[in-house]
Amino acid sequence: MSAIVIVGAGLAGASAAGALREQGFDGDLVLLGAEPMPPYERPPLSKEYLRGESDHHLVREPDWYADNAVDARFGVRARRVNVAERVVELDEGDPVRFDQVVIATGSRNRHPSLPGIDLPGVFDLRFAPDADAIKAAAAAGSKAVLVGMGFIGAEVAASLRLLGLDVTVVEFFGTTLERVLGPELGRAIEGLHRDHGVEMHFHEGAERFEGDGRFEALVTTEGRRVEADFALVGVGVEPVTDVAGDDVPVDNGIPVDATLRTATEGVWAIGDVARHDHPVFGPVRVEHFDNAVKMGEHVATNLLGADEVFDDPHWFWSDQYDVNIQMAGFATEWDDTVVRGSIEDRSFSAFLLKEGQLLSTFSMNRKFDVRRSMPLIAASMRPDRALLADPEFDLRELHPEKG
Repeated sequence: MSAIVIVGAGLAGASAAGALREQGFDGDLVLLGAEPMPPYERPPLSKEYLRGESDHHLVREPDWYADNAVDARFGVRARRVNVAERVVELDEGDPVRFDQVVIATGSRNRHPSLPGIDLPGVFDLRFAPDADAIKAAAAAGSKAVLVGMGFIGAEVAASLRLLGLDVTVVEFFGTTLERVLGPELGRAIEGLHRDHGVEMHFHEGAERFEGDGRFEALVTTEGRRVEADFALVGVGVEPVTDVAGDDVPVDNGIPVDATLRTATEGVWAIGDVARHDHPVFGPVRVEHFDNAVKMGEHVATNLLGADEVFDDPHWFWSDQYDVNIQMAGFATEWDDTVVRGSIEDRSFSAFLLKEGQLLSTFSMNRKFDVRRSMPLIAASMRPDRALLADPEFDLRELHPEKG
C-alpha cells in the first residue's frame, strides 16, 4: 500500500488531502501542519473576520480527518524532505515515511529588519492569531498606520475604516498596487480609499518604529512621523522552501513542471510555494486562494495516475468597501491596456495585452467580464481591441468553441 505525505496544512494541502480521499485513494495519508488548528481559509482574515462579522472558515470540519482516515498532525513542523531515505523529518518525533510527498508549505510574510519593528503594537497578518491581535488593537484604539498598500494592505485599510478607525498608509511605490496593476489602474483603487478617508503617502518607506515599550509612531524614509495606536506591516511574502533541503531544487519557490511534479522523483509542490511551468504564462508562482484549491485538487488526480497539465488561467477577488474587485490571468508586463466601462465611475474592466495576446483582466464591479475572459486567456487569444472595449459585446462570443 502506498503512502502519501502532504507537508503543509493550509488551503492547498487540505484541498489535496480531501481530493485524494474523494477520488478513491485508500492508502496511508498524512497531513502535516505547523499551525495547531485545522486548516482554514485565509481571505476572511483581512475582511469579514477582522471586522468581527464571521468566525473561522474551516476548510473541513475537524472530525472529517479522522473520519476519512487522514493522519492529520496539527502543530507539527516538518524540518526536511529526505528523499534518499523517503521520509519527512520532523522538528520533534519520528520521521514520516512516504512513497510520494506533496510540498504545500505556502509563503511567509517578509519581515524587514527595521528599528522597533518587534515592538508590541507592530503587527503583520498571515494567521488567525494575527487577525485576532489586530482586531483587539482596533477595538482599543482609534488610529492605525499601514506600511504597504498591496492587496492585504488595501483590504485591511478598508476593514479598519469600516470599523471607524483613522488610517494612514505609507507605500514605497507611486500608488496602490502599482507593481500588480500599473499606475492607471492602481490609482483607481487609490481613489476609492481616498474617498473613504484613508490618508496615503506614496514614494515613502518605513525608516523605524518608535515607542517606549510599545509602538507609538512610525518614522518614514522622508522623515515624516506618523503617530498611531498600532501599525501593520504588509510588504509582501516569500515562499517557505526550508523543507526542500538539498534534495529538492529551489528557485523563487519550488519549481514544478506543468503537471506539478518537481525534478525530484516522487516529490510534488502546490500552492504559494510552487513555481509552476504554466503553458500560457511560463514559470509563475501564484499566491491566491483559488489557485491553492485547484492545485490541491489537480495534484490529487495526477498522484493517482493521471498526467494532466495544470493550465488554469487563475482568478482572484478582493472586496473593498462596497466595491467588488476581480482579476484573472497573470501579467508581469504588458504593452497595451484596453478599458471597457468607466474608471471614473469604478465600473470597468481593463484587459492587459502583450503583442495582442490577452494575459490578464482586471475589473471593478464588472465581474462577468473577468469570468468570460478566462477562456480567452487560457487559449492565448488575441482578441479584437474594439470588441474588448465595447461594453455591450459579450465576450463569450469569442470563446474558442465559438470559432
